[in-house]
Amino acid sequence: MGEGAHGVVAAGHPVTAQAGARVLREGGNAVDAALAAMLTSFVAEPLLTGLGAGGYMLVAGGEEEPVLLDFFVQAPTRVGDGSEAELLGVDVSFGDAAQRFHIGPASCGVYGVPAGVCEAARRWGTVSLQELAAPAAALARDGVVLNAGQAYVAEILATLLTSTPECAALWAPHGRILREGEMLVNPELGDALMRLACEGPAPFYAGDVASAVCEWLRERGGSLTPADLAGYRAVERAPVRVVYRDREILTNPPPSAGGTLLAYALALLNREPAPPTLRGILAAMVAAQSERTPEFVEGLGEERFLERFLASRLGSTTHISVIDGAGRACSTTCTNGEGSGVVVPGTGIHLNNVMGEEDLNPLGFHLHPAGRRMPSMMAPSVVLREGEVELVLGSAGSNRIRSALLQTIVAAVDHGMDAHAAVDAPRIHYEDGVVFAEPGVDLEELGGTERIVSFVRPNLFFGGVQAALRRDGTLSGAGDPRRGGVAVSA
Repeated sequence: MGEGAHGVVAAGHPVTAQAGARVLREGGNAVDAALAAMLTSFVAEPLLTGLGAGGYMLVAGGEEEPVLLDFFVQAPTRVGDGSEAELLGVDVSFGDAAQRFHIGPASCGVYGVPAGVCEAARRWGTVSLQELAAPAAALARDGVVLNAGQAYVAEILATLLTSTPECAALWAPHGRILREGEMLVNPELGDALMRLACEGPAPFYAGDVASAVCEWLRERGGSLTPADLAGYRAVERAPVRVVYRDREILTNPPPSAGGTLLAYALALLNREPAPPTLRGILAAMVAAQSERTPEFVEGLGEERFLERFLASRLGSTTHISVIDGAGRACSTTCTNGEGSGVVVPGTGIHLNNVMGEEDLNPLGFHLHPAGRRMPSMMAPSVVLREGEVELVLGSAGSNRIRSALLQTIVAAVDHGMDAHAAVDAPRIHYEDGVVFAEPGVDLEELGGTERIVSFVRPNLFFGGVQAALRRDGTLSGAGDPRRGGVAVSA
């Protein structure tokens, strides 16, 4: 756990967190630090994020009106004439559980990260993007050493990473997947980061990079068009607000699904005495899961959906968390899905596979109309106490995001845990009638009414919460050990 006067950064990789902390020490604000960390994560955590990804950024505190910047992946235009490629299915094992993902050209949606980075820098930044991007670009060109966490992810995604010659050239240059301690080198990514910093988003949406991406996909049966990219914009939204105990929780609004379901579960728990029982937490998870109906998914794009959803049920989803010395918070979650396996030569971009994620396409694949933001589970969040930022958090982990965040908030608010203890505490997750449980969970307290899958050790299956905490005048943070996360003070 880190403590510092200038602020604290919690992220999924030591190099990512250190990049953000350096910017805080040099006088940058929380958004500057988050952007430096984001750009570095594209190099240090490339299996989870990148220029071909999408995400969200929540900014609050420090006399800043809370704003959620939505730069998530958007559905592309489907021709539907039989020319498009089929999704390629791959199975990924987490040891005690498995999940099926779909990759290839048909899985690629309209990326939002370049637009989001530049809009955040314009809206809140005080340090030039060139200055923020230069260290990340140098790291991409010189190479980053794979740590245990990234090597593990590469191992379980080996089928994906060798699915195309271009991806295999990066991840299996010697005929096998790179291992812990070996160097990942991507000079084209370094060049792309500096182009973004110097030229802004234009090359990626209307210039030569956009043309290269669309042509590469078109030749392989993808459906992303020049018009899809040219029409993309990062969008500012008002965050969800929900009362929990004597706090106010800010999180991701529709059309994201994760924030809405997290808010619903917290509001249910708020009806019960504090602290909630494990059985009560499970009941809230079950209730939130049951609401993810076809009507819920379809309604996410409708105006004022959130107000109608909560009112009708309550009576009245890699992550970087930063708090700076002025009390401003920046909570940023990005995802490349697992990556599509499609690396476009000359661009440094590994495109997302969001259109092939079952978790984000519960009604079936390629049903979303062109231009619609995909209904993400990501939920960058901030906890306010008496109007001031107390806790900044978010998580990776697909459908497990809301479960991980719910339990971390309960640990910090109801049990008074510090950031480290709240993030490290054993977790459960409910899905499709099954309770998944980490070691340390009291299984007897669950009541034995559901099927239980017990993991033998903490696992990245249960998400990767990165949290920064401001309590009693002290700034601290914690990275999730399940995904190699760390917190660095400034």
